[in-house]
Amino acid sequence: MATSTTAPSGSATGQFRRTVGTVAATAINMTQMCGIGPFVTIPLMVATMGGPQAILGWVVGALLALTDGLVWAELGAAMPGAGGTYLYLREAFQYRTGKLMPFLFVWTAVISIPLIMSTGVIGLVQYLGFFFPDMSWLTVHAIGVGVVALVMLALFRRIESIRVLTTTLWVIMLVTVVLTIAACYSHFSADLAFDFPPGAFHLDGGFFTGLGAGLLIAVYDYLGYNTTAYMGDELKNPARSMPRSIVFSILAMMVIYLTLNVGVMGAVPWRQVAESDSVASLAVTTNWGHTAAAVVTILIIITAFGSVFAGLLGGSRVPYNAARDRVFFPVFARLSPKGGFPSVALAFMGVVTALGSLLDLSTVINMLTTVAVLVQSVAQIVALTVLRRRQPGLRRPYRQWLYPVPSIIALVGWVYVYFSATTLSIVLSLVWIVVGVAAFLVWARVRRSWPFAPVEVHEAYLEAQERGDAEAGPAQPSAVTA
Repeated sequence: MATSTTAPSGSATGQFRRTVGTVAATAINMTQMCGIGPFVTIPLMVATMGGPQAILGWVVGALLALTDGLVWAELGAAMPGAGGTYLYLREAFQYRTGKLMPFLFVWTAVISIPLIMSTGVIGLVQYLGFFFPDMSWLTVHAIGVGVVALVMLALFRRIESIRVLTTTLWVIMLVTVVLTIAACYSHFSADLAFDFPPGAFHLDGGFFTGLGAGLLIAVYDYLGYNTTAYMGDELKNPARSMPRSIVFSILAMMVIYLTLNVGVMGAVPWRQVAESDSVASLAVTTNWGHTAAAVVTILIIITAFGSVFAGLLGGSRVPYNAARDRVFFPVFARLSPKGGFPSVALAFMGVVTALGSLLDLSTVINMLTTVAVLVQSVAQIVALTVLRRRQPGLRRPYRQWLYPVPSIIALVGWVYVYFSATTLSIVLSLVWIVVGVAAFLVWARVRRSWPFAPVEVHEAYLEAQERGDAEAGPAQPSAVTA
């Protein structure tokens, strides 16, 4: 009989408290998805695709996010727990490769997740330039590191207070977007918004190259719909709240991004948009004046802070859960005895976020995307199919609509995104994975795990289901040698 490693709710050494419902979960996802993203990437998207046809990038990006979100929804509803992809890869690939895949995921996640947060910090400081246009290089980066420190201070507290703060930041994000959209459409010009250059939709090699680069940017902006999957141990009724929070947040943000993108180009000529560092401030200034732009800029800065806050909140659960399962360094398994949060994991990812904020935005987007696609996005799609075959009896409160069509579309999309990144980013991602495999072999040798010992199969959620407490999360079951 398995012995549970979890303690009663509220225990300092036990599981998280289930206090986050569907509304708060959707708020966490949307805050992370929006954040500073569209306010700094609309110019990149317009410049990359060469005009207002940039809206096509947002549409294709939404399709990829939605199809991939349905993968997350099925896996997350069936296996709610702190860790997200780590749990799914652990359960799916354990039969042949032991702990290799979850180890590699954590190896890449401790880099990719903080890099996503770094983009929020970069964008926040970029919008501060509206008020302080003459900041030096040192000042810019000092402020970025200070922002990360402030986020860490806000996160080192109990989950109940975080829930209230996250919902508040979500409301501010919505107000920010609404005000920006209202300003853009108050003097909207369709001639500007749809001023397509000659040959904009000519389907040649240049078009598809631009679409790939634009899709990479759009995917970055939609990232965050999976944040609550990393917080399965903290969701009320995760079988319902997790799929709903994922789908609701993607659909809502798709509407917001399209409306915002068209609105900005309807207020400012697209060539001017492509060269702007703070496009929202520019659009609001054009239609409502400097004072209104200052107010919106402040709200954008707060929104950026909220996205970094929400991302580190969810992302810090990944190394924590892996360490708790003895697939990562044990120090990451520590929970704060007072706040019940993974203190070491949170601190480490905060440091990586601060370091990433020292790079430029385009470089960070390329790096975080390529390092995550292979071991997370592609592997997770495969995991869904493997688990359907290996664990057909696992209770699945949500099953992917039209399976396997969404999985196939998502797989093709992720491969397209990966090869649309810069050559340097692709090479670095492959090098990082190879180094991760080498690190795993050393780790496995020390722990006498596969491939230096027989595979140990732990069908944790199936066993939890048999005990009747699947929602409470899996215990650490006894090993079954395969």
